[in-house]
This record gives sequence, C-alpha cells and structure tokens, in this order.
Amino acid sequence: MRDELDRKPAAALDLRKMTQARVRLGRFGAGLPTRAAQTFLLDHARARQAVWSDVNWLPVGAGLADLELGIVEVESQAPDRATYVRRPDLGRKLSLQAAQRLAAIRSNHDILIVIADGLSASAIDTNARPLTRAVVERLSARQLSIAPLVLASQARVALADPIAEIVGARISIVIIGERPGLSAADSLGVYMTCSPRPGTPDSRRNCISNVRIGGLAIDCAADGVASLVSNMLRTGVSGVGLKDAMAALPRD
Repeated sequence: MRDELDRKPAAALDLRKMTQARVRLGRFGAGLPTRAAQTFLLDHARARQAVWSDVNWLPVGAGLADLELGIVEVESQAPDRATYVRRPDLGRKLSLQAAQRLAAIRSNHDILIVIADGLSASAIDTNARPLTRAVVERLSARQLSIAPLVLASQARVALADPIAEIVGARISIVIIGERPGLSAADSLGVYMTCSPRPGTPDSRRNCISNVRIGGLAIDCAADGVASLVSNMLRTGVSGVGLKDAMAALPRD
C-alpha cells in the first residue's frame, strides 16, 4: 500500500476507495455538499437505531438451533433499553430469574458462548449467527465441550462473568454488538476471558473487534478466537498477561 501511494501523484489518489472514513467530502461554499450532508444524517440515524432497538432473538435462536447445543435466554438487571443505556452497571448484573434458569443447566464445560445485544441490535441481526457458527465449528473440531448457547438481553460484556460461574465454564466468549460509529452500525466485538468470575477486570480479557462485512471477515475472526482460546487453555491466562505466559512456555 505504501509503495502504491508513493507511485501515484496526489491528484490521482481517491482516498474514498481506501477507507470508509469521511475523507474528501468536498465543499459547497462554507459547508458540505448536499450528498455528504445527507449521508451523514442517514448514518447518524442508523447508529441511533442500532443502539435503541431491541434484538428479535427468535430468528437468532432458530438460526442456531441445528448446532444442537441448546439455547438459554437471559437478561440483565436493566429492565428496558433506556435504563440499559444510562446504567451500564445494571447491564453487568444478572437478573434473579436468569440466574435460576442458568442454575438448571449447570454442567462443567470448556467453553461458554454468550451472544449479547450490547450497543448494536443491527450487529446481532446481521452477523451474530454466521460468526457463532464459525466459532463453534472451530472449537468443536478441537474436541472442546461447549455449554448451551446463551442469548443475553440488555447485556454488557461483564455479564458473562456471573453466567460462566453459574454454568461452570473455563472460558467465556462474548459475541456482542459494538457501539456504532458513523461508518458502521453493524460491527461485532468478541471478548474472551479465562476463568471468568464476577469482578474480573477488563485487563484479563482479549478482544477481537470490527467483525462485519467491510471490516474483519467472519472466518478471520473465528480463526483468531480459536487461536486465543487454545492459548488460554494452555496457559490458564487471558488478557494482557497472555503474551508473556505463552513466551514462558517450553518450546517443543
């Protein structure tokens, strides 16, 4: 890419083909051209819709039923979307009813996968099913046991910590809608934690982000998840300490 830029004169470069960021929008007097202004308003509306919409979990669950893992729906202590947006702390805590449902399926597993709405319903609707399928395929090929899938409403990343503790899972994987920007409103993040428990700091999580069409491809993201999970199982470490823990392992 650097060599290509060096070879082309500045006038020949169309940066708009290289990024979805807002570059070279043009100018009309002291303001933006009409097209650029309207596109901004449209993308802003899409971002707001992604944040404030509730996920329809029925097609998500139906689209993953053939994995035969079982599915459990849970919710945080945030009773509605408005509370969830304004009270992040409640999105990290399980409701009492959800904890009771999870206790009924307790059985020690290697992996827990939580699909959480997060801050983008659009991301879940568009990308959660293919990403979950790709992750399950790779982990199953490594002979890892996977707990029933958990679909979590009004959920923050840390909601997986009490879920994993109740279910009895060594590693949690949270597939969650990321906060939308003005370039993309359908981006997923994947957060992985070894030995998750309530109170786990974010420094003990590993993250793969921007999973979407036009961002990180589904297969690449799933490969990254499988690799990180394998390293966590080998070392018993996740987060900022994982790299050093891997370096300390004896070489074959």
